[in-house]
Amino acid sequence: MNRSYLFVPGNRPERYAKALAAGADAVIIDLEDAVPPADKASAREALRAWLAPEHPVLVRVNSADTEWFADDLELAGLPGVAGIVLPKAERTTDILLLRDKGAQAVLPLIESALGFHNALELARQEGVQRLLFGSIDFCVDLGMHEGVEELQYFRSQLALVSRLAQIQPPVDGVTTTLDDVGQITADTQRARRNGFGGKLCIHPRQVAHVNAAFAPSAEEVAWAERVLQTVENTDSAAVAVDGKMVDRPVVLKAQAIREEARRRAAG
Repeated sequence: MNRSYLFVPGNRPERYAKALAAGADAVIIDLEDAVPPADKASAREALRAWLAPEHPVLVRVNSADTEWFADDLELAGLPGVAGIVLPKAERTTDILLLRDKGAQAVLPLIESALGFHNALELARQEGVQRLLFGSIDFCVDLGMHEGVEELQYFRSQLALVSRLAQIQPPVDGVTTTLDDVGQITADTQRARRNGFGGKLCIHPRQVAHVNAAFAPSAEEVAWAERVLQTVENTDSAAVAVDGKMVDRPVVLKAQAIREEARRRAAG
């Protein structure tokens, strides 16, 4: 499961390969916010010429209410397009259009009150891989301050919706600071605590910190090993680790941490 998604402007094809080499789990070629209106068509054609199966990427198309959406749709089924990021996702019909055009996967970007209201319906559409949270645009739409407390409810609901729809955990929005490692790490750890499984990145310097923050910490791994070793070495139905009772949910959590740590170490 992808932890880090790195945006690269669609009108900067010389950066595509650099983005792929930055260590992100997925790269999003952005035809929307990063590209001025005058460059939309040329950016699309530059991407079309570069696409190839050997370096699959995601593509953020322009939103369905723009004049560029219809032409962007033609990219959906091309070799090398692993999926489409749909900005300002609000209607299931837009997802159906993308699927009809051959999109392997759709990642709706929740950026508005209507998109949030319809999130479960969007998440349940065939081909939807996971929801992305466009927290900055979302706050603008609702006239909210983009603070931790203000967005806590909405993040929790997106995690719940994703679970109900049986899709991958959601992806959190960007951190605008590029060099504040503490802030990037704290934002990513908060996303993980809230049930998110990934985070959007706007610069290659953020990628390594995001990836590291989604990995189990040394303390978590050590705790998981203590729990599992205790359970494996006892015949009792009731055991305690670190002064706390261990039951089935705790064992399952420990197993998940061990598996995640091993997966990260192997890959």
